Order: sequence, then C-alpha cells, then structure tokens
Amino acid sequence: MKAKNIGKTIEKKLNEVGVFTLADLAEITPKVAYKKICENYPNTTIPKCYYLYSLQGALLDLDWRELPENIKSELLEK
Repeated sequence: MKAKNIGKTIEKKLNEVGVFTLADLAEITPKVAYKKICENYPNTTIPKCYYLYSLQGALLDLDWRELPENIKSELLEK
C-alpha cells in the first residue's frame, strides 16, 4: 500500500487484520483497524499518536503530525 504514514511495519500489521488498500481502511475505519491491531498484539503498547493518527492521515493524505486537533480529538473520543 502506497500511502503517507504507512511504512512496512504498519502495512504488515494492517495486512494481518485484512486491510490491504486505502479503500479497505476507509471501509473499516482507522479506529477499527487500530483496535484490531491492538487485539493482535495484546502484550505490546501500540501508540495511538503514531498508529491511529497515521491511519487517519493516510486517508486524508496528510502527515500524521499535521492532522488538525479536532480530528485528533474525535479519534480519541471514539
């Protein structure tokens, strides 16, 4: 998957939960993808600021650090 914020590590973890394209990610939402990744790695801390924001940023074609604060807040509330 060629997208901002999606390197080999995140791509591998996304593939493990059935996400292979940006369309797949949009369909299940970054929140659900993040939760599934966390479920696959129960003994590992998966940082929200990197994974959750990176997934949303990939859909918006933005670097995760450039996500507007309101979007970050919405992601954390869900």
